[in-house]
Amino acid sequence: MSTLPQIDPATATGAAAEALTDVRKALGSVPNMAKAMANSPALLKGWLALSGALNGGVLPAAVRQRLSIATAEYNRCEYCLSAHTYLAAHVSKVDAQEIELARDAESADPHTAALLALSDAIARGRGVVDDAALKEARAAGVTDAEIAEVVGNLALNILTNYFNILADVDNDWPVAVVPNEHA
Repeated sequence: MSTLPQIDPATATGAAAEALTDVRKALGSVPNMAKAMANSPALLKGWLALSGALNGGVLPAAVRQRLSIATAEYNRCEYCLSAHTYLAAHVSKVDAQEIELARDAESADPHTAALLALSDAIARGRGVVDDAALKEARAAGVTDAEIAEVVGNLALNILTNYFNILADVDNDWPVAVVPNEHA
């Protein structure tokens, strides 16, 4: 049971109604996370704006989905892991093996693997990354723009992971099970 109410787009008013309408326009539907975020229209608008901006960046959707999967796995966010597993497979057309590898911040593609490893290092180091990790990423062809967007995507994913965990948002995606935290 969600710890924050889900604002119904049909009965929402004011800024919440506007933000939920923007979500429907951008995504074609309003997921439960957005309904819960609508308790703070500022948060919902901020999430949508950052997400939209990064969608127009240099990282392709299939890579962004894998970054999202890796971060959700690390943070043990079932909602986000479920959403991004679904979106990776059905929208970005990432194959099942790559989705499974992404859960461990890995990829068979060297460039994508370097992006995932960098994101994982940033998350685990809480922003502190040694020179070797950056050199490895650059050696794999990762650009400065990609490094910057990895940080942006990580921030976006941590936002949604923490929000969904805290709010215990009802999962409206096919469930992807997160590992037992004691395993």
